[in-house]
Amino acid sequence: MKTMTCKQLGGACDQKFSAKSFDDIADQSRKHGMEMFHKGDKAHVDAISEMQRMMKAPGALNQWMDSKRKEFDRLPDL
Repeated sequence: MKTMTCKQLGGACDQKFSAKSFDDIADQSRKHGMEMFHKGDKAHVDAISEMQRMMKAPGALNQWMDSKRKEFDRLPDL
């Protein structure tokens, strides 16, 4: 089990997510981000807007996801 924060995953807060796989932790982060977006949390709205801008550049999202996956892989198992 590994733990990453919302900020480590491109978000805006220190909410922690724990999972055995990067895909699971990314899914938790996505759900959290959408929940905060729907609540109108400005910091999360801004972070999501930045992610949307990044997705417009060819290959940028894949590059970002690869870097986050590598960061997850380097974390110690708890």
